[in-house]
Amino acid sequence: MRRVGIFEAKTKLSAIVSEIMAEGEVFHITKHGRVVAELRPPAAKPVRPSRGSVGGPGFWMADDFDAPL
Repeated sequence: MRRVGIFEAKTKLSAIVSEIMAEGEVFHITKHGRVVAELRPPAAKPVRPSRGSVGGPGFWMADDFDAPL
């Protein structure tokens, strides 16, 4: 975890992002010595459902789903 002042973060943003991507480094952005933001890599890519996944396990639809109201 590294601390970077807000001015330095602004001027070196692309280098900071490169370090985050390459090493997974976490940066705390500070203003007047106080942490005001945190830059970190995303946790994990969200899983997108694939086509035909509706019929997979864990999916249930009531028998009268399309019955008139």
